Amino acid sequence: MAREAAAHGPTDSSDRPVSHAPDAAPSAAWTSRARFLAACRCQPVDRTPIWFMRQAGRALPEYRALRERYSFLELVQTPELAVEVTLQPVRRFGFDAAILFSDILVIPEAMGQRYQFRDGGGVALDFALQTRADIERLSAEAVCERLDYVARALRLLRTELAERTALIGFSGSPWTLATFMLEGGSAARYTRALALFREDRTAFDVLMEKLTTAVTAYLRMQMAAGADALQLFDSHGGLLDPADFPEASGRWMRDIVQALQTGPDAARVPVIVFSLGTHGNWEDLVGTGAEVLGIDWRFPLSEARRLVPGRVALQGNLAPAVLREGTPESAAAAARAVLEAMRGRAGHIFNLGHGLTPDARLENIASVVETVKHYR
Repeated sequence: MAREAAAHGPTDSSDRPVSHAPDAAPSAAWTSRARFLAACRCQPVDRTPIWFMRQAGRALPEYRALRERYSFLELVQTPELAVEVTLQPVRRFGFDAAILFSDILVIPEAMGQRYQFRDGGGVALDFALQTRADIERLSAEAVCERLDYVARALRLLRTELAERTALIGFSGSPWTLATFMLEGGSAARYTRALALFREDRTAFDVLMEKLTTAVTAYLRMQMAAGADALQLFDSHGGLLDPADFPEASGRWMRDIVQALQTGPDAARVPVIVFSLGTHGNWEDLVGTGAEVLGIDWRFPLSEARRLVPGRVALQGNLAPAVLREGTPESAAAAARAVLEAMRGRAGHIFNLGHGLTPDARLENIASVVETVKHYR
């Protein structure tokens, strides 16, 4: 199929082969898309592919110029604008993958719980889930229809990116979505989801089953619209004790990954699981079946490669602070340390260990990208 990693093509002549991939074809034979997909499958590559979580928008002046004219929701819900924001960092820095500009809270909205951004920061849902009846009223049936603007944006992006650059779709994990839905938006402390999990497992499971159904359908829609890979953001996984993680979050992500990999329309699109602060649950993370695990900046990548089977690729894990502090030279040195930690291990995708921050320095981003592209 068109999205297979074997679809190589010409690429930038500045991409030089790296010594830790002796079986890879010369750089001129690789596109960014092919490089990224091969790394997801732990296959030899000419160099480590690179993209950043939250690379679309945030730090870019061209994004801020758009935000002066449009609201965040207008950018998310207008396919042509979402495409423009998605492409901006690829144009500027030459990332190997573009990630769709969107928000994880489109799922609650499509299920009947709309969201908006507070003037003072953070996000607010129209209401918090308070009762079993609130949960019962949520519907996963029309999620794809209501989020058709996402599919339209992805189809446009697939055309724009062609075979050159990989396209990543995403969703929040059921657990992370539940934490927002039960609190009614951003909160200083997310406590209600854990309380429901411990005090009313039946109601908790009903909510998670609905979310799992919705997320699975949503990611299948993204796959059909042209996404080359899919990432699950379990951003609040670290709120759980290690003993609670398997049942509160891990099992639901496993169900989603297995459904994507084994359904009637399964296309073996790689799935990336990024579960922040849960590296004490390696068996559960590997057990999701994801082809790639994201590693946050607080856990040593050298330790992750020792603990995770070689068939699973690792993504990460430069500290975001490196991009907003220091100099291009210090950022390059930090990037080389990440690359050295993965030397000789197939299946590494260079990324941050969390999302790009709005105050990241453009010169530091450029320095890291060039360091990765020229690393030997």
